[in-house]
Amino acid sequence: MKDAPAQLRDGELLAAVDLGSNSFHLVVARYEHGGLRLIDRLRDSVRMAMGLGANGSLDAAHRERALTCLARFGQRLRALPHERVRAVATNTVRRLANPQAFLLPAETALGHPIEIVSGREEARLIYLGVSHDLAESTQRRLVVDIGGGSTEFIIGQGFDALETESIQVGCVASTLRFFGDGKFTPKRWKQAQTEIAVELQQFAEDYRARGWGEAIGSSGTAKAIGSVVQANGWSEQGISASSLLRLRDAILEAGSVENLRLAGLAEDRTPIIAAGVAILETVFAMFRLEHMGVCETAMREGLLYDMVGRAMHGDPRAASITALASRYAVDRGQAARVHHAALELFEQVADAWQLGSLERDLLGWAADIHEIGLAIAHSLHHIHGAYIVANSDLAGFSRQGQQALAAIIRSHRRKPDRETIDALPERLRQPVRRVTALLRLAALLERARTTEPLPPLRLDAEDRALRLELPSRWLEQHPLTRADLEQERDQIKQLDLKLQVRPLEKAAA
Repeated sequence: MKDAPAQLRDGELLAAVDLGSNSFHLVVARYEHGGLRLIDRLRDSVRMAMGLGANGSLDAAHRERALTCLARFGQRLRALPHERVRAVATNTVRRLANPQAFLLPAETALGHPIEIVSGREEARLIYLGVSHDLAESTQRRLVVDIGGGSTEFIIGQGFDALETESIQVGCVASTLRFFGDGKFTPKRWKQAQTEIAVELQQFAEDYRARGWGEAIGSSGTAKAIGSVVQANGWSEQGISASSLLRLRDAILEAGSVENLRLAGLAEDRTPIIAAGVAILETVFAMFRLEHMGVCETAMREGLLYDMVGRAMHGDPRAASITALASRYAVDRGQAARVHHAALELFEQVADAWQLGSLERDLLGWAADIHEIGLAIAHSLHHIHGAYIVANSDLAGFSRQGQQALAAIIRSHRRKPDRETIDALPERLRQPVRRVTALLRLAALLERARTTEPLPPLRLDAEDRALRLELPSRWLEQHPLTRADLEQERDQIKQLDLKLQVRPLEKAAA
């Protein structure tokens, strides 16, 4: 991890890469006068979901196609620093049996880290992109994004996503399941709609009860369907329920991909359009829609706006941590004391350990919720806390980010869990070990849970060593802390670190 500038400057470039199950997208924008101006777009129909095996493997042809595309994107991004690029992988990478086996060469090809996001985080980012493209409105909106491997549903208002859901139904995956041989029949169509409806019924009624003023379709499937129904004169604007039925009938009349010829249908969309229409028709029925607008923006634009928010002190991750602490009734006073102590230690070793603002944020968030597991039980609360963090829907966090935070909380007391840390992507392991060490020391020094301030102390760091100096008199007056520090010398070895505790003679005098 490296330091990230606190704020964006006018003229800076930002880029977002979306590794979708159907297409890979790259958008580049310039930050100007508080807004974004898109200056470049690249897209490649990688169709990675087509290469996903039932056992979570990715076939060689689609893997190579993906890496070749990312290498092209990497050439465009070569001059941009890591902190101004966000690359995100979605459903297909989420479903890989061994995501790291793909991500390691993928990150090398792109030249930037790649995050995996959950379905609900994907939904939040989609809504963020869509909401910035629509006219301002106080009414709630339903946004539906049919991707290659999953479909996201969001009810939002303004720029805020109020409800988010994601189902593992997408146009590429459904093509393979229902129309794999390229044949279209009424029986297959009915089977597809029945199975899709089962997925939707889990939340459709709750969404209808919440209500919305207008429905919007985003991403390639909605745009492709909108293009076809308008080119054929079936809908003047957007997608109407009647135009969708006419499109379905035209597809069934064609009977196969080979015979499908429709005005407005791009060649690369032809093999997967039937599944997309079957999904959308089911959505219209389950959500009782009569009309859906079509939006040009989607998750990649949402990534750009999320980057602006992070840089300009509107980080959704901080809000997620605050909400989590509130939900599980964290002792705010103790969390604040540990937070303060941890950042005091951080400042003393940041230069030696090359720690930046990203590690600082991670340490602060971990300190704020390090005792979250107490809501379940005192015994093994660090394990309970790690489970909560790893399995919660935390807006703004990638899957790797949540795993890193969970690993720190899991190892902040007792014996650090090397296995959990070693399971992280390699680029995160050393930062997590170092942040964990700082949180352990902070929690240990504040174990008394009193308002008594810490004494003057000094922490020096080398590559694999920490030297903590405390006043001799203070250590004599706090025998429990001294005993804890002696035990910590053995425990911290699990983080590949050596701890030395010495008297701070100058302060003691």
